[in-house]
Amino acid sequence: MRPCSKNRKRIAWLALDALDVQETKDLRAHLETCEGCRRYLEEISNLTERLIAAETEPDLQPSESFHQRVVGRLRAEESGSFSETVARLQAMLLNWRVVLPVIGATAAVIAAWSVFGPRPGVPLPAPTGVQAVLTPNLKHDPDPTISNYQMVANRSLEEFDDLLTRQGNRNPPPTPLYTASTLPRANASD
Repeated sequence: MRPCSKNRKRIAWLALDALDVQETKDLRAHLETCEGCRRYLEEISNLTERLIAAETEPDLQPSESFHQRVVGRLRAEESGSFSETVARLQAMLLNWRVVLPVIGATAAVIAAWSVFGPRPGVPLPAPTGVQAVLTPNLKHDPDPTISNYQMVANRSLEEFDDLLTRQGNRNPPPTPLYTASTLPRANASD
């Protein structure tokens, strides 16, 4: 049987006697009912005992030169990694095979931007197509038709109010007055 996955770490700590009293009590209560966890504790306890029983040989001491070589290589690796990266970058940037294409591409982008890019103060061309048909000409008010009024009102009620106010304040063109005397007589010749 396998031990419970949630108890594996706690069992290892129990074998090392690293749990507090309450956790030890709770885990021992669980061990009485779970055979998998109990076997795992036996295995871990045997391994712990073997590791504690194994003695290291105290007569093996690294020499001072070994210590100096290890420290020297670590320092060289630490500082060498940054300096090597910088050296590679400098070599790459100073290589004319890399620099010339980069300069050429940069010049081409700048030239294209100066020729085709937007110019300050120059108005953009009016959009064409469907939007041009839907966009009213803002230089003059649209003709006073129901469809034009609906279009303006759909955009903004405030704009519609301004349009009606402007159209109401301007002087209408003189219209001919029709009276009975000015109408042609259709029946007079009969």
